[in-house]
Amino acid sequence: MFKKILIANRGEIACRIIKTAKRMKIKTVAVFSDADRYSEHVRLADEAVYLGPSPASQSYLRADLIIKACKENKCDALHPGYGFLSENSSFAESLSKVGITFIGPSKSAIASMGDKIESKKIAKSANVNTVPGHIGIIKNKNEAIKIADEIGYPVMIKASAGGGGKGMRIAFSSDQVEDNFERASSEALKSFGDKRIFIEKFITEPRHIEIQVLADDFGNVIYLGERECSIQRRNQKVIEEAPSPFLDKKTRQMMGDQAVQLARKVNYSSAGTVEFIVDKDKKFYFLEMNTRLQVEHPVTELITGIDLVEQMINIAYGKKLEITQNDVCLNGSAIETRIYAENPYKNFLPSIGRLTKYNPPKETHHLDGTITRNDTGVREGDEVSIFYDPMIAKLCSWGKTRDLSINRMESSLDKFLLEGIDHNISFLSAILANKRFKTGDITTAFVDEEFREGFQGIVPNKKLEWTLGSIVLAYHICEISKNFEIFESDQISDEWEVYLYYLQSSQNHSKLKFLINKANLNLPFVSIKPMPNQITKGLNDDFFTIEVCQDFLTKLVTFKINSQDPLIEPKNIQCRVKDKNTNIEFQYRGITMLANAYPKHIADYHKFMKPKKNLDKSNLLICPMPGKLIKILVKQNQIIEEGQPLCVVEAMKMENTLVAPKQCTINKINYKEGDTLSVDQVIMEFSFK
Repeated sequence: MFKKILIANRGEIACRIIKTAKRMKIKTVAVFSDADRYSEHVRLADEAVYLGPSPASQSYLRADLIIKACKENKCDALHPGYGFLSENSSFAESLSKVGITFIGPSKSAIASMGDKIESKKIAKSANVNTVPGHIGIIKNKNEAIKIADEIGYPVMIKASAGGGGKGMRIAFSSDQVEDNFERASSEALKSFGDKRIFIEKFITEPRHIEIQVLADDFGNVIYLGERECSIQRRNQKVIEEAPSPFLDKKTRQMMGDQAVQLARKVNYSSAGTVEFIVDKDKKFYFLEMNTRLQVEHPVTELITGIDLVEQMINIAYGKKLEITQNDVCLNGSAIETRIYAENPYKNFLPSIGRLTKYNPPKETHHLDGTITRNDTGVREGDEVSIFYDPMIAKLCSWGKTRDLSINRMESSLDKFLLEGIDHNISFLSAILANKRFKTGDITTAFVDEEFREGFQGIVPNKKLEWTLGSIVLAYHICEISKNFEIFESDQISDEWEVYLYYLQSSQNHSKLKFLINKANLNLPFVSIKPMPNQITKGLNDDFFTIEVCQDFLTKLVTFKINSQDPLIEPKNIQCRVKDKNTNIEFQYRGITMLANAYPKHIADYHKFMKPKKNLDKSNLLICPMPGKLIKILVKQNQIIEEGQPLCVVEAMKMENTLVAPKQCTINKINYKEGDTLSVDQVIMEFSFK
């Protein structure tokens, strides 16, 4: 077996590979840039080699430096992870020339499948179902428009190289083709060094379902079931699960057989993934083949019990597959949520900064038989930089049934403490709570359809609202009880009003009235009931109890509600609670709210309080994210129409076009192309007629 492996990657995937290598008694060598000098993968590896400056083009994409590190540290093999050089055929060939084993497929398999145009031709020759489209390189935007008109709208404009949602755009008209062709070409060139573009028919109501394959050098090829990857935003996967709640046994086998056919056609060896688009009638079409380990591989591992990294290492060493197709058994249901450093309330703007608090749920087997797994590459105190993908962790759950897996994931997200940066945990919780998701009624358009105006948080139904109102009051009573002089005085009120303000939905706020039973206060148990004059029906006149338990390490507050009242849900609620001056901020499963609890004599004056006024910034184009201003599309004094593109800001390998809010005149442009921008910097100033 290999004695030492270099891992040509960073972050969570480098840590993941190190974990298996340690178990296999293989030494590991990490590589790092300036930004990653103190990263988790560097700490976990047996040895570490400095590559260069933070930009990937000067470090992780420098094949010469990585090969030099392999030779100087006497590595037998190299694992590329995903991204960076993982699907670079010339890199694999260069390693072979110096006697270093590439833990992945052959150069020819990478080259043929890495080129999406060539891969579609091969798939067609292997009798694999393919999407209608133009299988060929498109020279310019005029040719792109002509081809799109012939195929029929909508169409998908895609980069021939790479993946991960970069260099992909949907166009519903010729005007959109013109703009999206240039954006996709530019993004593809920056991400993959290859600006070639092709166009294919966009399948409506599609699901994105992929088949995991394993193949060795002796002609053995098997598939390990499928992964449902339809929950996407901007073609970037957000939540994945295995198996798909949509496929039946017959369709699964047909897709698996075609994936195996394609792998055999290109003499594939190692782990790989064949991706399909599946329509509502379960007709499936080849999308692409990823010749590497996928980001979402943990869900396959959880339902099969097969360590894919271990299999890749064994295959690269020349071992035969010891698993046959008959050995593959899909057990239970697994879900993966991708936790990103981004602000879902601000159109998912990337976030950078230091992780001042990082305490994920423990990886464990729970008493109910479920499992929590967390693949991560950070620890508390680490910094999220502008240079790389903003993924913090891949939180996974497993349960005997899909419902159990969802419940475990919801609970695990509740427990995930992450501070110092913006993150998308509330968005993930909102998806899991969605009725369509729970029933498995999803397509790749799920996020756009369910959050048409962008993510604004969840506004709870009335029953949950009353439940949340009651825990706000219970928390407040426990907090004021810390001042025993006030608490023990007769001035404490029987009647209370609770005000709930949903942060991202200013029009949604509620006033709820409660009674507390002072005679039965035995803190941390609080006795509460809704005021009878607010409720027309269904009210139980008895007080119910809420136990308040605070964990100061995780900053998690657990409310154990023991209620017989039909208005209040008897349940345990775990949420984040932050004291903010006169307000309390509560975060619970996609709900973020500010709350106040007032005794009646103070609440009577609440209506006289003036609302806070927000400053008008409508005449400013404010940079919504840290990034580089790569293109200015207007000039000073130019008259601009509503929705017209103003500039393009590149952040974390993605291009973001900022547009005019309405018709205006450009008064001033404060920056030039190539400038680095921070959040909230004013890029342009304009005036309205």
